[in-house]
Amino acid sequence: MVEKEEQSGHADQIQPEEMSMDMNADENIAGTHHLHDEMTEDSVLDKLEAEIQEQKDKYLRLYAEFDNYKRRTSKERLELVQTAGKEVIQSLLEVLDDADRAEKQLNHTDDLKQIREGINLVFHKLRSTLQNRGLKEMQSIGTPFNPDIHEAITEIPMPGNEGKVVDQVEKGYYLNDKIIRFAKVVVGK
Repeated sequence: MVEKEEQSGHADQIQPEEMSMDMNADENIAGTHHLHDEMTEDSVLDKLEAEIQEQKDKYLRLYAEFDNYKRRTSKERLELVQTAGKEVIQSLLEVLDDADRAEKQLNHTDDLKQIREGINLVFHKLRSTLQNRGLKEMQSIGTPFNPDIHEAITEIPMPGNEGKVVDQVEKGYYLNDKIIRFAKVVVGK
């Protein structure tokens, strides 16, 4: 009976060789620790501190990248604003050259018909150059008053033309179908 107690007592005890055995509950993952082994408090803190540092590094890189993006886009925007009118001005240089030639002719001739033709050619070239750049004149006279595109300067009594534009003080313009200047008009009442 003593032998049975020793054997049964022996069976309940775990031998040191058995403790070092590689154990893991998930058969697909190799491991040297049992699932119920607790990690030490220091190793948990070290792991959390490493994760925090990694997140800080990601944040700093992202912040620096965004700051560079803002700087780059503001620089590009500034360059775009500074050079936006370059093409229009270059296209108007031909008109300016024609105006200079017309001015010379004005000083050297007294033929009004020739002067008028030269000036009309300059005006026509100016209008066509601006139209090629997307400028379109607003047609207002005879149309109903529209506060979205017209600016009423005054109203005058006009039987039969109530609520219609009867005169235009200043033309309105579209640039690529967007209003860039409202027409200043006189409205009939």
